[in-house]
Amino acid sequence: MQFVEHVTVLRNCDAIVIPAGITVTLNKGREVVITQALGGSYTVNDNGQLLRVASQDADALGKADIPKNESKAEFGKENGVNLVRIYEQLSTCYDPEIPINIVELGLVYDVNCYELLDGRHHIRITMTLTSAGCGMGTVLAEDIRVKCLNVANVDVIEVIFVYDPPWQQDMMSEAAKLQLGLL
Repeated sequence: MQFVEHVTVLRNCDAIVIPAGITVTLNKGREVVITQALGGSYTVNDNGQLLRVASQDADALGKADIPKNESKAEFGKENGVNLVRIYEQLSTCYDPEIPINIVELGLVYDVNCYELLDGRHHIRITMTLTSAGCGMGTVLAEDIRVKCLNVANVDVIEVIFVYDPPWQQDMMSEAAKLQLGLL
């Protein structure tokens, strides 16, 4: 959901500068504008600077923390990993500047599941960013890791960023292009 809402920060909280990826403190009493609320995090405009506020700090913006995904027990499949569920989780991860999830943006190049010798399951996600210089990669990778670990039988998540081929707008789904007015 994309919108614009003016709010006063209710308590000090951590925020991440977009696109630099640097952690800063958003101070209590500060007037900010929420510009995007997708996938459990918030993008706010603080006097011209875009910041990402994580779901666990939603209360600082006067919002409720979005409930975590279903427990692993509710995700089905007794053996193996359901890759459809992995893609469903990836579809809840958003670029903080663009109101489109990373799957629809075409950032996810490949998802592989490996069964380790001890029976655990390792998921390797190969993806890119909209810009090679974007500092939000580690933030996005952690969001992916946390969400995908909620899928049954997933024990390890590895996110690998590649920049060849570089991301281009034509990698977006038709739905994403339509939403951004590119069709």
